Amino acid sequence: MRTLFSLTAFLALATPALADGFTLDSPDLVDGRLPAKFALSEKFGFGCKGGNLSPALTWQGAPEGTMSFVLTIHDKDAPTGIGWMHWVVVNIPVDAAELATGASGDAAKLPAGALETRSDLGSPGYMGPCPPEGESHAYVFTLTALKVAKLPLDANATPALVGFFAKANALGEASLTVTQGRE
Repeated sequence: MRTLFSLTAFLALATPALADGFTLDSPDLVDGRLPAKFALSEKFGFGCKGGNLSPALTWQGAPEGTMSFVLTIHDKDAPTGIGWMHWVVVNIPVDAAELATGASGDAAKLPAGALETRSDLGSPGYMGPCPPEGESHAYVFTLTALKVAKLPLDANATPALVGFFAKANALGEASLTVTQGRE
């Protein structure tokens, strides 16, 4: 019983909270959705015809003690049984408060030190929404505030490995959910 209590206490302390006042938003949303230019492009072979342009994101109110951020976009409704990670960016410096439209794949638009790691497509970079025809999926954008300045990862890190290090160092999270159908 003592071990169970200890484990429960550890997990409660290790789980980041949605921090009061810590918010994430996107000026690129139109009526709560991303326009077609942000959807997956044809070259990926999933049937969508978007521009695969990463959206702008802004945030404010990070928890006290934040030293860096991790951004993820997860499609929890993808027909895989575990969802689909569309974008992972680590080591976003604490003084950053936004990612510009089209930042993915453009080091000049990413904050200095930020690093894109592998998505579930298998390579670093943004993969726009592309739910199956006739379906709408919930895309959860999560910005995790970290108590460390840099995660010990490179561009080949898998989303699961990023998630492990992010959760182990999290101070809080801000999230934004976008429900998107195929246009």
